[in-house]
Order: sequence, then C-alpha cells, then structure tokens
Amino acid sequence: MSSASSSVRRIAATVLAAGAIVSAAALPAAAHDGDRHQQRPRVEISRVQADSPGRDDRSNRSLDNEWVEITNTTRDAINLRGWTLCDNDGSRYRFDNVRINGHATIRIHSGHGRDTRTDLFQDRRDYVWDNRSDTATLRDDRGRTVDTETWGRRR
Repeated sequence: MSSASSSVRRIAATVLAAGAIVSAAALPAAAHDGDRHQQRPRVEISRVQADSPGRDDRSNRSLDNEWVEITNTTRDAINLRGWTLCDNDGSRYRFDNVRINGHATIRIHSGHGRDTRTDLFQDRRDYVWDNRSDTATLRDDRGRTVDTETWGRRR
C-alpha cells in the first residue's frame, strides 16, 4: 500500500507541477491580451483657454481666442465624426468628418473661421466657456465620456 500511495503522490505532484508551469506560461499571454484592449485610441482634452485675452467684447477675434485643444496621444489617426464637445450649460459642438492625425492636436475655437486640419470653428456669436468655472466634456460617437477638463470651483 505504501508503494501505491507513494506512486499516487508522485503522480499528483507531477500533475500539479505541470499545471503550475502551464498556468505560469498562460499568465503573461492573458496579461498581454488585457494590454491590447487598453491600447484603444486615446484622445484627450489637452488645454483650455476659457478666458480670451483682452476685453470680452464678443468680437470674432475675442471669440476665436476662446478655445479647447484636443490631442490624439496615439500614433494612429482617429476620425472624430459624431463626437461632441460640451460645457456645463449644454452648449455642444458636434464634430463632422474630422480626422486627427497621430500625436496631433486640434484647436476648437468658439467664433467664426475657416476650418483647417489644426483649427476648427464653432461659428458662435457668444462665448461658450465660463471664465471662472466650467467643465469641458469630450464624448465619442456613442455618447461615452472620453475626457473632461474642469477649472474653477465645481458647480
């Protein structure tokens, strides 16, 4: 009986050791799979100039000096079609067929102007961002919050 018992223990130990080796080998693969899902496109609000320099006289020059910058932190271009940029009061800018290159930044101005690949214009006649406190919220085309930037005291 002790010979059979000893054989069973050796077989069990061998199976357990083999299981541990297989688990250890599978762990890095599973961790790598998780990394792949975390590497989805990343776009963020990188800077906000809520208070345009000079007098707030609602001139187009003043409105264009109120802006939000959005940066693509990945190396791949991302199409922002259907994405939105909103403030606390519900003002919303919807991106048309806008492509932001990898590691590039675009600036969204409140006033009027001609859109380029680095500057977009909301074509508004009034300020969007509150100088003292507000939150800029960037949402993707499914309405999911991608990033927010808050300044001043929270409302």
